[in-house]
Amino acid sequence: MSSYIIKGGNKLEGTVRISGSKNASLPIIAATILNKGTTTLYNVPNIQDTQMMYEIIKLLGGKVQKKKNKVIINTSNINKYEIPDALMHKMRSSVIIVGSIVGRYKTATFTYPGGCEIGSRPIDLHLKAFEKLGIHINQNYGNITCNAEKIIGNKIDFDFPSVGATENAILASILAEGKTTITNAAREPEIIDLQNFLNKMGAKIKGAGTNEIEIEGVKKLKEISYNVMPDRIESGTFLCLAAITGGKIKLEKTNPNHLTPIIAKLEEAGCEIKIQKETIEIRRPQKIKSDRHKNNAISRISNRYAINNGSNIYNSQRNNNSSRKHIWKQIQICTRIK
Repeated sequence: MSSYIIKGGNKLEGTVRISGSKNASLPIIAATILNKGTTTLYNVPNIQDTQMMYEIIKLLGGKVQKKKNKVIINTSNINKYEIPDALMHKMRSSVIIVGSIVGRYKTATFTYPGGCEIGSRPIDLHLKAFEKLGIHINQNYGNITCNAEKIIGNKIDFDFPSVGATENAILASILAEGKTTITNAAREPEIIDLQNFLNKMGAKIKGAGTNEIEIEGVKKLKEISYNVMPDRIESGTFLCLAAITGGKIKLEKTNPNHLTPIIAKLEEAGCEIKIQKETIEIRRPQKIKSDRHKNNAISRISNRYAINNGSNIYNSQRNNNSSRKHIWKQIQICTRIK
């Protein structure tokens, strides 16, 4: 469907278990290629983007087994290094798998990614980072080939803090010779989760969450199990939905530390919020506080979290946006639970 029709006027009330983060899951799934064995992941959201990453890994020669609450990925027999053009065009995040392929096999072939509602976002920072590591880039009519005799650690200084480029640079550096330093790195919680995952596998990374990350190359990684962090955008969306509709919602399996700014603004607007280790409860008062000299706090927050960050439940221009479908399903659950 291309749009959602919502009959308003109802408070949203109930309990929602927050999904694993899509933006953390995708680079972590890509990173499993660096491990020449089996990786078990928990809390991976069951959405189209993760399904497409599994398809890429299987087409490269890996195995993906999905069970009730976990995903088992075996990349020991990967024997192809070209990402299918059709999958690259469907999902922009597919470019994140390149760092792992070239990092392990010293070669990778792919085309420019697509599938992004934000519009065209160049990957020049990704390619420049690869070149700094001694990877040769050849571009020919939209096809990109990466080759290296060996990958050597170096200093990578980004023009601006790109999340995807930071992740790709980290992935390409894990098995490199020597030390790699990334400056002006992205600092999002998803970068920290990637660092935690890789370090548990045996990588040597420090500095994630700051603007400088250091990676000391290692020779191999080990098999592990890992829980992906909760989705902070989904959490923020439901907090705003409670505030907008005058409802009461309890979020389970979330991380309040990732939501400090939005919680502060919702409290400023008069919402009652109770926080425990992995839960947040929000209740909106009958009347929201506002300030004539400032934009209404709820309007500012809801615009950012419920619309701009990919969780717009009002209108979807992509028929296959599974993240939005998931949130819509959760909203329907809330309307039924009183």
